[in-house]
Amino acid sequence: MISDNPKRFARKIQELTALYEISHSMASTLDFKSVLNQVLEVLAKELAMNRGTVTILDEKTGQLSIEAAHGLTKEEISRGKYKIGEGITGKVVEKGEPMIIPDIGKEPLFLNRTKSRGDVRRQNISFICVPVKLRGETLGVLSVDRLFKDSDVSFEEDVRLLAVVASLIAQNLKLHEMIEKEKEDLLEENRELQSELKGKYKLDNVVGSSKSMVEVYKSVQRVAPSRTTVMIRGESGTGKELIARAVHYNSPRAEKPFVKVSCAALPETLLESELFGHEKGSYTGASEMVKGRFELADGGTLFLDEIGDISPATQVKLLRVLQEKKFERVGGTKTLSVDVRIIAATNRNLEKAIAEGKFREDLYYRLNVVPVFLPSLRDRKEDVALLLNHFLEKYNEDNKTHLKMAPDVVTRLMGYHWPGNVRELENTVERMAVMAKGNLLTVEDVPLPLGLPGQAQPPVAAEGMGFSQVVSGATLTEMEKMKVMEAMERCGGVQAKACKLLGITPRQLGYKLKKYKIGYKPTFL
Repeated sequence: MISDNPKRFARKIQELTALYEISHSMASTLDFKSVLNQVLEVLAKELAMNRGTVTILDEKTGQLSIEAAHGLTKEEISRGKYKIGEGITGKVVEKGEPMIIPDIGKEPLFLNRTKSRGDVRRQNISFICVPVKLRGETLGVLSVDRLFKDSDVSFEEDVRLLAVVASLIAQNLKLHEMIEKEKEDLLEENRELQSELKGKYKLDNVVGSSKSMVEVYKSVQRVAPSRTTVMIRGESGTGKELIARAVHYNSPRAEKPFVKVSCAALPETLLESELFGHEKGSYTGASEMVKGRFELADGGTLFLDEIGDISPATQVKLLRVLQEKKFERVGGTKTLSVDVRIIAATNRNLEKAIAEGKFREDLYYRLNVVPVFLPSLRDRKEDVALLLNHFLEKYNEDNKTHLKMAPDVVTRLMGYHWPGNVRELENTVERMAVMAKGNLLTVEDVPLPLGLPGQAQPPVAAEGMGFSQVVSGATLTEMEKMKVMEAMERCGGVQAKACKLLGITPRQLGYKLKKYKIGYKPTFL
């Protein structure tokens, strides 16, 4: 009985303690090498198993190398390399069975390659080596020295314990390999996505060959390699986000995040939290700490879209970040620093807003370091045909169709003034493609108001509302429908902005959208 032998009882307690500490170590970290070092340290401390090593098999090279060791120097560890079948370590891997050497000084197979034991012939050292196996596959070996032999503890008991430990190591090794593979797969996927994004936002993929667009390309190529703040100016729908992404993905920051904030889409109270983040409990509903867009964009680019729409209070806080590169989360006191490149965009006349006291002049100069002006589509009519072809090809590829556009359709669309710019053109192509009766898009497929008779020439803009005049011959219903459609196009589908433009309430707009069956699917360039 164990209780009749105090030494054996004490040994069992030591074994249980060692296994508990080993299990706890493996459960506390995913760092495989750290786990191995802790395992070997426990074996030495609790069971006097010194100079323990874990040697792992490299399946590609077939070589065994010490992965972790206790009681060996770095130089000694570096010498611990074996081939399968070489020495005791190699034999255990080859046969998949444990080996016991009662006296290493009398065993010719023991190579003492690490030179950590001195002259083994003068030392009474036992050596135990067990395979690290999982589902019959040998992954490596676990070996220890015994500096003395306790007559109350047999080698078989040592082997049994080490086999249990080796089994735990094998499971931890497989978990480590799975995690490493998953990390590598994620990194590879990230590299592929980054490569795809770089390709997507290469300037070669920006459609347009007009003189004004060539100037835009040159500006992007000059400014992209720097960390300078860029201000992109242009009407709604001209592709400001596309150019912002082109600047980012052609810069040294391409591998880092590109984070967008639509300043006009958020109320002042939420915009501050979105930009700077908030601490837990900073306001009702703030159940946890949340990082802001500045933190998320650290090392990369922060794109502030519609910057002209932010409130004076937010302008002050934004100016401080741009000047000092520091900020605090909402409800917090800790000052944070970030490395972020700023690209801003607006369709507003900021100079006029400064004169009216609606936009800070000092913030304007901080943002307007390098301005890039995007032309409206009506100012580069020669690009309309290229864009029509580009978006039709894109639609065909996405939907596995083979639609073509009749020449007279291209002529008709080139004559339109495109108040919604490229965004309106893309939506028009998609609407025509969806509603087409055949594989050839004809004039009959051109949607209102584009297809109204007499619309071949750009109409003169009406004063006040900013809408184009409606052609003669249209009914009041058609005129109202056209105004609502045009407002939605110009405002990118944002109903609040369309209401303001039309001078009606949200309820009235909702009624008209339902009445005329106007659906809007925003497409951001």
